[in-house]
Amino acid sequence: MPQLDTSTWFITIISSMITLFILFQLKLSSQTFPTTPSPKTVVTEKTNNPWESKWTKIYLPLSSPQP
Repeated sequence: MPQLDTSTWFITIISSMITLFILFQLKLSSQTFPTTPSPKTVVTEKTNNPWESKWTKIYLPLSSPQP
């Protein structure tokens, strides 16, 4: 029964890894990726609430004089 010749395995594995790496790099270089997204400015509208125009004691609880 003959022995299995493994002398060419190293060069075969290395060359196939190099080939796969080159093919992968070529595949990636042909892809077009989207550009970096730019921040979008959001305009918020100010709502006028009726309680914002009134001055109540809720706004000033600690500055009243203590008896």
